[in-house]
Amino acid sequence: MSKKQDIMAATLDLIHEEGLQSVTFSKIFKRANVGSGTIYNYFANKEEIVHAVYKESRMHMGECLVKGFTPEASLYERFKRLQLNRLQFGIDFPKEYLFIDSFSFSPYISPEIRNMDDAHNSREVVLSVIIEGQKNGIFKEMESHLCHQLIHGIITSILKGYYVQKYPLNEIQIQQILEASWKAILV
Repeated sequence: MSKKQDIMAATLDLIHEEGLQSVTFSKIFKRANVGSGTIYNYFANKEEIVHAVYKESRMHMGECLVKGFTPEASLYERFKRLQLNRLQFGIDFPKEYLFIDSFSFSPYISPEIRNMDDAHNSREVVLSVIIEGQKNGIFKEMESHLCHQLIHGIITSILKGYYVQKYPLNEIQIQQILEASWKAILV
């Protein structure tokens, strides 16, 4: 891992453990095991680090979201793949998932960074599935971004309960969650 990656990983860890307001350069230096001068080689201030961590996390999530996605599959199978990938990303990378969730609507993240798309255009892939379902009369007629937020919210809520060990997530429960997500936006 490069020094820049060490700094970003330390920042994500500290935000997860202490919250953004408690994170200082001093804490980042210590956690990343770098000198104070090293951090300024990569970032001018804490905001730049947070933006970089957010951008990298979103890129990683986008990559994971479209993994195994087949445009030729049925609408149902494409929808399930996207939701399963969203859930799996949250299970595998809880710090990143919670960071994205917490800061996507924060004034700390600039609108430009918040509205960025990733290299895989995952947001557009999800929206295209929703819009196709709406055009075919399968999904509810509502603004596609609201529909996306609704299905994202289902997964996020489930993951937050999972993180605090409120319940396990076995294969049966995962399939139930995917079905509930599907049914939440059906006509």
